[in-house]
Amino acid sequence: MRKIMTLVAVLFSVAMIAQDKTEGYQFESVYDLEATCVKDQHRSGTCWSFSALGFFESEMIRLGKNPADLSEMFVVRHCYADKAEKYVRLHGSLNFGPGGAFHDALYVMGKYGMVPEEVYTGLNYGEESHVHGEMDAVLKAYVDGVIKNKNKKLSPAWKTGFNGILDAYLGEIPESFEVEGKSYTPQTYMTEQVGINPEDYIQVTSYTHHPVNSTFIIEVPDNWLWGEVYNVSLEDLMSIFDNSIENGYTVGWAADVSEKGFSYRNGVAIVPESNVKEMADSEQSKWEAMTPAERNKSLYSFEGPVTEKNITPELRQEAYDNYQTTDDHGMQITGISKDQKGNKYYKVKNSWNTGNKYDGYFYASEAFVKYKTMSIMIHKDALTKDIKKKLGLK
Repeated sequence: MRKIMTLVAVLFSVAMIAQDKTEGYQFESVYDLEATCVKDQHRSGTCWSFSALGFFESEMIRLGKNPADLSEMFVVRHCYADKAEKYVRLHGSLNFGPGGAFHDALYVMGKYGMVPEEVYTGLNYGEESHVHGEMDAVLKAYVDGVIKNKNKKLSPAWKTGFNGILDAYLGEIPESFEVEGKSYTPQTYMTEQVGINPEDYIQVTSYTHHPVNSTFIIEVPDNWLWGEVYNVSLEDLMSIFDNSIENGYTVGWAADVSEKGFSYRNGVAIVPESNVKEMADSEQSKWEAMTPAERNKSLYSFEGPVTEKNITPELRQEAYDNYQTTDDHGMQITGISKDQKGNKYYKVKNSWNTGNKYDGYFYASEAFVKYKTMSIMIHKDALTKDIKKKLGLK
């Protein structure tokens, strides 16, 4: 009897091990491009700078250079100063805060150059990680005070005062510095070490409220620079993702991660299909037998691949128009994978440190990317000749 019980226990353990192997998401890499280490934006609204510079660090690798750890706060510092000037010039009729976009990094690199992280950490206020709540509030109050002043004109001192606040929190910007015994300015470091031409990079999106294969100023609050994007069909947008990754180019990805199907802890982002009419017959009968609570739990259990929505241009546009899709996070796409059922996912590098299931990365399903992409940044050579021709690019 004891032998039988032992045998049953062994068989049960084997069965449980086999079950564990089939539960959850299992990802197999199809394309996996090189990227620098995952960083931590911590308690700051600067994902756009982290993701943009992570993208450019990968570009340095692609170009055969030694990837530098570039300073996110150097970009943030310059953007805050220039944004303040524009905000005041517009009498406050501009979104002013820590948010930004990929083209902000291009703007800074082209106008001010770049420095490595070791030269400018932006941690000048007694913290080991980025905590910007106080600084953001002080900067906003300052520019609002400048606009509301009772003198009926602005003094030339307000910019000096604003930059003084930035210097106090983030540190003064160095005019020159040394790296490995060689002296640089931000401009010479950009040209000699980073070696990237900002003119080679574009942003692309896909919406129906502007003509296809045209450019427009993307209407999101954080677009303080009024940067333009190329508008393509949804089919072309997804082909750009794939062609880029397949040919060694990573992608800067601005997207909405406020969806219930986004689970950073579980390392996946999905768009489950909840409309019974869109499901297969076998799924319909199972779905109809569930209570509403059981359906919701099943949709977002993240216990394994589920049927996902069919994403159309109309669905994308509707979500954008009614604020269901907002520009709330910048990330970097570094690869393509597939799950155990053969479904496609994009491998995403985040900037929330490494404390999740995939060490700071997660996998966004093809449906999620198709639905929740606001815009992307790519090297223009990542485009096919056909799409370049449509956009009038050389």
